[in-house]
Amino acid sequence: MIEIIDLHKSFGNHHVLKGVNLKIEKGESMVVIGGSGSGKSVLLKHIIGILKPDKGNVLIDGIDITKLNERELYEIRKKFGMLFQMAALFDSLTVWENVGFALTRQKKMRDEDVKKIASEKLRLVGLVNVEDLMPSELSGGMKKRVGLARAIAHEPEILLYDEPTTGLDPIMADAINDLIIEMKNKLSVTSIAITHDMHSAYKIADRIAMLYDGKIIGTGTPDEIKNTEDPVIKQFITGSAYGPIKIEGVHNERSFNRA
Repeated sequence: MIEIIDLHKSFGNHHVLKGVNLKIEKGESMVVIGGSGSGKSVLLKHIIGILKPDKGNVLIDGIDITKLNERELYEIRKKFGMLFQMAALFDSLTVWENVGFALTRQKKMRDEDVKKIASEKLRLVGLVNVEDLMPSELSGGMKKRVGLARAIAHEPEILLYDEPTTGLDPIMADAINDLIIEMKNKLSVTSIAITHDMHSAYKIADRIAMLYDGKIIGTGTPDEIKNTEDPVIKQFITGSAYGPIKIEGVHNERSFNRA
């Protein structure tokens, strides 16, 4: 369904993506892990066509979206739903208006029809009788659920998750993980999540890919990643300050150059 080929992206002198290659099968749940500033969000923005690469290709169902104009990209983006890191709800809109925002814009539906669909999607993520509340009246976990309801409102084929558990307590974070799994099973969507939360990654992923120094340096099932012998991946998943990944301000005696 999604194939990323030799993807490069620089911002000024900062070369963020240095030849990313990754293939995601239809119906698969792929989690991309990596440290802060490793380019995970930049990669996600290329997948949805918000950014254009300096070099390389992004294929969605065989269509290279790097070659499309804005009108063509708009049509491709209808395949996607996205849960943003901080939910990104519109403060001036009610919950149902937030959930139905894409339906109102893309399909020009009547308010009563949009509200009915919004209520259905909210129930799907475990929320009832919240349609007329404002975002300011919701907890952090509820905002994430509303954001997920909005992401699935137009029944996308692909769901993107940008740090889905950030800012949540462990119990609510695990509830969001369960919802992500439920969305995959109920809606048969292809899912891509970026995170540095390894508990979440192990739980929701069919496969995990590690982004480091601008490239995907390893992919595997959760069990394969847990048992990896790759020193960079091992350092990241164990949260060790000592190893090949150099951390600013830490005296890293055991660092070495990656082959």
